[in-house]
Amino acid sequence: GKTLLARALAQALSLRYARVQFTPDLMPADVIGHSVLDDTGNGLGKLRVRRGPVFTHLLLADEINRAPAKTQSALLEVMQEYQATLEGETLPLPRPFIVMATQNPVDTEGTYPLPEAQLDRFLLQIRMGYPSHAEETALVQLATTGRAGHELPLEALKPALDDVQVLELQRLCSLVHADERVIDHAVRVVRATRSWPGLDLGAGPRASIALVRTARATALIKGRDFITPDDIASQALAVLRHRVTMAPDAQIEGRDLDEL
Repeated sequence: GKTLLARALAQALSLRYARVQFTPDLMPADVIGHSVLDDTGNGLGKLRVRRGPVFTHLLLADEINRAPAKTQSALLEVMQEYQATLEGETLPLPRPFIVMATQNPVDTEGTYPLPEAQLDRFLLQIRMGYPSHAEETALVQLATTGRAGHELPLEALKPALDDVQVLELQRLCSLVHADERVIDHAVRVVRATRSWPGLDLGAGPRASIALVRTARATALIKGRDFITPDDIASQALAVLRHRVTMAPDAQIEGRDLDEL
């Protein structure tokens, strides 16, 4: 389902797509890239930079918490600066650049906790629960009728945008008006998490930035050129849930983070 979602998004936006399966033995060079020595035929070799899968438009990091911290940290520069450093050379990434990552919240054996610095660089965390009965019935019908097990139902999906239009939409989002009072409201919401009962660690300033950015995108989708407190509220859970940490007593009581 997660791979299908990422591929469908890339196809709808006419973007290049790459998937990396994170495993305990995955090395940073497997993600970023590395140098190889080509034989020139005269007894000498020539170094050639082989770019990794991050040099794409949409990168799916599948089960990202199965890789050790060293490999996870390789994505920090990529996600923040939109560039990668190979053999001392800084190479820009294609634009637009989007990282989608998955992790299984149930099967945690053989996994590594994601560092807070990396979690903070993800704009949103979306929980995908079970589909409804009607949705699951339609899913089974679509996935099994006239298709083998490896075939994904994407043939009917037509591209709606291209990379230039996606960049233009990002620019338009930045132009959506954000009143100073609404920005102040967003900052207050984020700052409240730092002293909220049941939370051991609150969200940082990146959360305030992400909250306003997602509110701008929400307003643009709804055809408005300004944001409202309702836009802030609609995105608060997705923006904040991966940026805060529950207190031990709340975890012992079995409380849900979204309820807090």
